Amino acid sequence: MHVVMFGDQHLESLGGAQVSMRLQRRFLEKAGHTVTVVAPRMHGRRAAAGAAAQPAAVAEPVDTSAYLDLPSLPVTFDREYSLTWPSRRTDRFLDEAMSGRPPVDVVHVQADFWGAFIGHRFAARHRRPVVHTMHNRVDVGIRATAPFPGLVLRVLNAWQRRALGVASESKATGSDGWSFLRRFAERSDAVTAPSSHFARRLEAHGVVPGHGAPAVDVVWNGIDDDVLDAALAAAPGERAPGRPRFVWIGRMSPEKRLLTFLEAVAESGVDADVEIIGGGGQLRAARRIIEKRRPRASVVFAGRMRYAETLRRIQAADAVVQTSIGFETQGMTIFEAASLGTPAIVSDPDLAAELGQGRWDVADASVGALADALRRAAADIEADVAPKPDPAVRDRFRQSSRTAAMIDVYDRVTAQAGR
Repeated sequence: MHVVMFGDQHLESLGGAQVSMRLQRRFLEKAGHTVTVVAPRMHGRRAAAGAAAQPAAVAEPVDTSAYLDLPSLPVTFDREYSLTWPSRRTDRFLDEAMSGRPPVDVVHVQADFWGAFIGHRFAARHRRPVVHTMHNRVDVGIRATAPFPGLVLRVLNAWQRRALGVASESKATGSDGWSFLRRFAERSDAVTAPSSHFARRLEAHGVVPGHGAPAVDVVWNGIDDDVLDAALAAAPGERAPGRPRFVWIGRMSPEKRLLTFLEAVAESGVDADVEIIGGGGQLRAARRIIEKRRPRASVVFAGRMRYAETLRRIQAADAVVQTSIGFETQGMTIFEAASLGTPAIVSDPDLAAELGQGRWDVADASVGALADALRRAAADIEADVAPKPDPAVRDRFRQSSRTAAMIDVYDRVTAQAGR
């Protein structure tokens, strides 16, 4: 089977969706399938340096044979991210580049913006079945990052209608985030989501496939089997002595609520070691909070790390702290932690329910509630009564099982299409 994946960003750029797609590609190829990944060409230092400059989430040298890079323009100051305009010119470039590759069996769109437009246009031109994975809560993300979210969503919906040519044929009305996702779904043969709670939310808002069964398939993003096994094999037999160790991992942007976490660390008064892994625009503000509040805990900003090293830090921690609310569609870090036997402090009730056991819940979105959870967790860790993650998560989270589940979806939609 030849699967063509479409992304908003190049797979060698930073981001959770890119990490997941890299892993999907590798395990599909291990299962004997062919994969082509279509995304905007990278720019700047990391594009020139390649794998040597990749600071996170890479466990092996980069194989670019599956990549089909589209002409693009950088859209961030650091030139990390790019945009390819969905147009007839882009369509011609893509079709010509694809002409030298094997016939396509299924199109897998894993994008929310220009990558999704380009992918759906390609599938419509070539009459190929489409699987669309919804990675993001578009409405929540735009509200968290854009100064005028209502205007941004109206412009985004208008752009989508124009790019896809759905103004007259679409049943999706409105200009909010759900309307935007519904237009993609009605052109798809299957819609997948990386968690049960997000799948049910999509269905409740009418974001269901336009062809086939009107239900969303749940296919978790996974963890590399080999990396997981290596981490488990290297695990120490018992906890290293010392203060409670907390780790926070993610992009330093408003929707991740890092600043709220640091305020809670200071308010809690916990005597602990706190490690912050990641980077982003709020690093300076985060450092200022620590300088101003001078918490009892030791707080270290570790920066970005390679994936295997990040897993090692998760395994060495007593708890992973998850702080975003309503934004994550899966919450990868808490499942990585559970796979390694590390419990989590969970702010988002949807993620808490998906994770199951092995957690401390945060009562609400306030600094005080998070500070209370930190105090409870620290006390349980010191008393050696921390909750244990469900060991079944480890097997359910392996990428090999996730790839098998996605292949079942591919088989279904290609059979429906008569291919």
